[in-house]
Amino acid sequence: MDEIDRAILRELQTDGRIPYAELGPKVGLSPSAARQRLQRLIDAKVVQVVGVTDPVAMGGQAMALLGVRVDGDPRAVADELARHEEVVYTVLTSGTFDLFVEVVCRRPAELLDIVNDVVRPIEGVTAVESFPYFGIHTHRFLWDVG
Repeated sequence: MDEIDRAILRELQTDGRIPYAELGPKVGLSPSAARQRLQRLIDAKVVQVVGVTDPVAMGGQAMALLGVRVDGDPRAVADELARHEEVVYTVLTSGTFDLFVEVVCRRPAELLDIVNDVVRPIEGVTAVESFPYFGIHTHRFLWDVG
């Protein structure tokens, strides 16, 4: 990645729908060259252009971070959890927990079902601790791209 690639990423973090006619001049390229550069970044899986939703506005009224302890390989548990649409991300970590799992459900009863009927029965799971969300205070997608 060079400075132009990083400039493209910075612009996309601000407005993922920016037209190439605007993107190109902002990063010192023609619109077609900006399109080619972005396509190269997408093909290399450096960036993915997606629509980000607000889970609460979409009806997700019960959200939680789950701390999961695993006996064995946590990747197998993460793979199993990823099969469930309520799981929006899983993070492999170390320390007290082996996995952090963010879950979004429509109702608190669904969150309980996910914890008791989905997570706990997975082979290798030894403990689950739930950290319910009362609201999303900060939700940003701006990272320093160098």
